[in-house]
Amino acid sequence: MNSINIAPEDPTSNDATSLMEDLSDSLRAITGDSGKNSFSVENIRNNCSLFVIARDKNGVAVGCGAFRPIDDTTAEVKRMFARIKDTGIGKKVLSYLEAEAYKMGYSEIHLETRLVNEHAVSFYEHNGYARIPNYGKYINNDMAICFGKQLNM
Repeated sequence: MNSINIAPEDPTSNDATSLMEDLSDSLRAITGDSGKNSFSVENIRNNCSLFVIARDKNGVAVGCGAFRPIDDTTAEVKRMFARIKDTGIGKKVLSYLEAEAYKMGYSEIHLETRLVNEHAVSFYEHNGYARIPNYGKYINNDMAICFGKQLNM
């Protein structure tokens, strides 16, 4: 998967909708929850947010990711997904989101996943994220684990 192109796209496009449905199905299988209650397309339809799709050399949508503001200096990663695991797609999407968040003036990026989602926990730890106290709606949620990373590009 060396030839991956990542670019901002409409989060309501057919490819975006398909990727996010696959993500929801995957999360439901792993955690029992689709994650849909923690995301709204409307939350990323502003100049402080971004939704991207990763495409392979044939233009096929193979991954996606987004971020939205938590506050003026902190963005939150949402809807991270790669259709094919362990191929570097997720890392490329995450790196792209981090760079774009930094360009928009964010100095930190946070995210939440579920403790039971061991693949995601390991992925974020291997990409420089450190566990932080649960924030927002995840406070007092023992099934959630939150991560943060300083953006120093």
